[in-house]
Amino acid sequence: MSNPILPLWECIHDGEPRRFGNRVYLYGSHDRYGCDKFCDYKLKCWSAPVDNLNDWTCHGHIFQTRPDTDHESSVPHTDHELYAPDVVEKDGKYYLYTYIAGAKGCVSVSDRPEGPFKFISTYDYAPEDAGDDGIYNDPGVLVDDDGRVYVYYGFEGSNMNELDGNSMYKVIPGSLKKQVIDDSLKVPAPRRFYEASSPRKVGDTYYLIYSPRKGSLLAYATSDSPTGPFTYRGYIIDNGIDYPGGNNHGSICRIGDQWYIFYHRMTNNSVFSRRACVEKINILPDGSIPPVEMTSLGFEESLSPYKPVKAEIACVLIGGCFVTEKDLFRRVITQVKDGCIIGYKYFDFGEDYSSKTMELAVKIVGMGCKGRIHVLIDGTETDMPENKTDSSVNISDKEEKSDADIPEIVEYSSLSTPKAGIEIGVVETGLGDGIYRGRIQNVTGRHALYFKVDMGLPIGAWTSSFFDGRVICELEEFVFLK
Repeated sequence: MSNPILPLWECIHDGEPRRFGNRVYLYGSHDRYGCDKFCDYKLKCWSAPVDNLNDWTCHGHIFQTRPDTDHESSVPHTDHELYAPDVVEKDGKYYLYTYIAGAKGCVSVSDRPEGPFKFISTYDYAPEDAGDDGIYNDPGVLVDDDGRVYVYYGFEGSNMNELDGNSMYKVIPGSLKKQVIDDSLKVPAPRRFYEASSPRKVGDTYYLIYSPRKGSLLAYATSDSPTGPFTYRGYIIDNGIDYPGGNNHGSICRIGDQWYIFYHRMTNNSVFSRRACVEKINILPDGSIPPVEMTSLGFEESLSPYKPVKAEIACVLIGGCFVTEKDLFRRVITQVKDGCIIGYKYFDFGEDYSSKTMELAVKIVGMGCKGRIHVLIDGTETDMPENKTDSSVNISDKEEKSDADIPEIVEYSSLSTPKAGIEIGVVETGLGDGIYRGRIQNVTGRHALYFKVDMGLPIGAWTSSFFDGRVICELEEFVFLK
């Protein structure tokens, strides 16, 4: 399954991935398309078998604050929106920790990881032991190897409590710790804690994944103790690089021998309608996690250019274009204007060394304006280093190095020096809806793919000004043919 990893109509964000048994479960908030508010009044759960991460199953509503046709309300004390949750297992039971907008957070239980979950209680604490008035913003829960339970939470300030492992909701007196991560004004914004606490333990090291004040980042800090203090180590991913950014929220999960970062992306040119995505990561022996780029891959090693590709899985959107929903079945890249760049990482074009050319067919919604789609790739095996990306190098590290120290990478990503790419052909598009085809140069191997769109008008001609700002088309789908 490519990114986004769930069916393209589903908006699950703030994802907490958990492996229970032989399945991976994704818990998160639920957005509503076309809505001007964050989140929904229900939580949903999806899961996939660990040996087939392309086979995601929906388990329906696992918890909700308002009744509907099929469900009663799960809580007695509020009907507000449900934000980022977490689920942990202890002694054969599964506990759901919910963050409810403007209301007391609560804990629920189920015999199954997919729920549904039954309300137990709001948090039980003395006033001096709660870090944010008992709301417990974005709770992330850790059940340590010794059975002790910790909850991390907070908005614009990082907090944690230890919970009684028998009840799972009673706060142990005196356990409150504030500034688990240093969030003072002296800390630069890209490092300073904002929200989205998510704890994990890897070996003997405790990790806290969180969203800093540069909200498109997912950062991480580590400690030798579950109670901290946690030390900032870097960021894992930035969903605002060459893409409409917004906030980010997610966590890490090991599936088999591979570690992943789960995160979300925006659609509809808003900070809403967020959809679940995933990238492979590495945790190095020193505990560091090199930053990774956004791709279209999801759980795939590479994508096939010879199968129809939905335009909306783009991981690069430059120049004001964005993904929007037409209806339940159609999402397009809209506002495609002169100079827009639409990118996909990565396609495997195979090993056809007999052909000199191939054909690209694009399905577009016409806007009464002719255009040209320049087709570019990130480079060839002869002018690229063997490792085609250098995502292990932090942006700040690159700025301190000389040009000679940085591998030459031909791609648009801001993780490297921006280049124009290598053009392999052009497809001309017309005024109306249709499928437009063009013959382009054949390529082999694995490449990032970019479409750079323009009108093909003479530069500097006085007539060109009449077309300034015109939308050329909407991109719906494409496929390569031989």
